[in-house]
Amino acid sequence: MGSRTEADSKSHVLCIPWPAQSHIKAMLKLAKLLHSRGFHITFVNTEYNHKRFLKSLGPDSLQGLPDFRFETIPDGLPPSDNDTTQDVFALCRAVQENMLAPFRDLLKRLNDNGNSNMPPVTSIVSDATMLSFTITAGEELGIPVVLLYTISACFFMGMKQYHTVVEKLGHHPSKDTVIDWILGMKDIHVKDLPSSPSTANPEDCKLLNNFSSEATNGAHKATAVIFHTFYALEKDVLDALSAMLPTVFAIGPLELLLNGIKEDALKLNYSLWKEESECLQWLDTKAPNSVLYVNFGSVAMLSKQQLVEFAFGLANSKHPFVWIIRPDLVIGESAILPPEFVNETKERSLIASWCSQEELLNHPSIGGFLTHSGWNSTIESLSSGVPMLCWPFYGDQPMNCRYTCKEWGIGLKIDNEVKREEVEQLVRELMEGERGKNLKRKVMEWKRLAEEAIAPDGSSSKDFDSLVRQFL
Repeated sequence: MGSRTEADSKSHVLCIPWPAQSHIKAMLKLAKLLHSRGFHITFVNTEYNHKRFLKSLGPDSLQGLPDFRFETIPDGLPPSDNDTTQDVFALCRAVQENMLAPFRDLLKRLNDNGNSNMPPVTSIVSDATMLSFTITAGEELGIPVVLLYTISACFFMGMKQYHTVVEKLGHHPSKDTVIDWILGMKDIHVKDLPSSPSTANPEDCKLLNNFSSEATNGAHKATAVIFHTFYALEKDVLDALSAMLPTVFAIGPLELLLNGIKEDALKLNYSLWKEESECLQWLDTKAPNSVLYVNFGSVAMLSKQQLVEFAFGLANSKHPFVWIIRPDLVIGESAILPPEFVNETKERSLIASWCSQEELLNHPSIGGFLTHSGWNSTIESLSSGVPMLCWPFYGDQPMNCRYTCKEWGIGLKIDNEVKREEVEQLVRELMEGERGKNLKRKVMEWKRLAEEAIAPDGSSSKDFDSLVRQFL
């Protein structure tokens, strides 16, 4: 057996995200922060996403460092060379049925006494959606598990109360019914609560609801819980959750915390798709606050008609825009834009397949963000001081949209039945109207509060210090 004396002096955290872009991105940022505090890191992707990273970032991109390594486990799904986000329902089943055994085997291999190159795993930081197998494996091997929720605290609370809502109101209450008894939340409507994609069948909806419930109701099994948020943003809900859960840490915005590290030893990007650098070069030619950024994230999908309505709404607004259209954005077919739209907008638009979102949001020419209201996108936009137009798709997005527009005052909602006239009107309102100016003022206030949270004596910095000291 090799000597582990030197290796054992360092704590070893294994980080495992849900296998989708936004979850990997948040977990990798947290892993980098932990690495900056001296932890040895093992970062675990599925084999499918590992191959996608190698394709987008280059064949040597995941070699890591001696104390920051990448490992893989299979997801048990049929082999595929696609470059798309996997079906969420198939992933739910894979987590429940396929991943415990390979994850357990990986932990045993990493903690094998004969492995002298690294210390044994001392803690697991698991995406909460993976807890059905990570907590089981942790308990079997005596390794504590900390859960990372890459969602807002508001959505977590809504999810935690979801079954109580069903018990009180039945399975099909009016979407406009007000729920006024959830701790830390006021004037929530049924339509703001967790939802499945409108294209999903009833069995898949049931699977997703049960899976999400397990991810929230299992939080008490962890030694600690992390939310990617900051205290000032979700104070009331975080106070309520602190009385309901094991130790709760609000650590965010992660990107702002990372900016405080002098040297990012791991020069690694977060993208499963190849990023197009010409987005930033194009923006350099535009006036400050003049460009609308449009991106519906890594999972949301549009019908062909919705794509056309958004396209002509953008065209008719006469404002310049960058539109990220990933290969699988349109349900069941290629995203082909009408020729008249292309001709009308070619002098003031850039269409790209993917970009570095945070770099783009922080570019001075960006004046607004048309978003699906995913949590990563929401907190990145807020951190960058960019107001939003919100078109939520499913899951946590309706709740994020509600808080963005109603509670925090930094966004305007686009109706689910998207129409070009409304898109045009709201783009104009955001980019040149009085409401847009008010939204900009408000989002700059929230940006300031986010920066205060990550300052040395700020709430997020203190929570991160406490997490490191007490649990890792």
